[in-house]
Amino acid sequence: MLPLKETERGLIFYVRVVPRSSRCEAAGIQDDALRIKITSPPVEGKANDECVRFLADLLGVKKSQVEIISGHKGRKKTVAVTGLKKADIDAFFRT
Repeated sequence: MLPLKETERGLIFYVRVVPRSSRCEAAGIQDDALRIKITSPPVEGKANDECVRFLADLLGVKKSQVEIISGHKGRKKTVAVTGLKKADIDAFFRT
């Protein structure tokens, strides 16, 4: 199960990014982080931009509601999503 934390900044969780994949997809939970595959390379913030876009599409929110708050240069990132509560997506991440 993915640990989710509600704060004043939004719903916070960890993401483990696999860049240069053949397609964008959620690939399960790995080490308490949502593992996502993205097609962009980790160059000049392209992977971070695609990570935000993919998470926004996945969660049904606007890109402006998704923020990478730490891990900009690493594969494991801390992400905050505003406008969602833990109960809104808890069942989604349990699968």
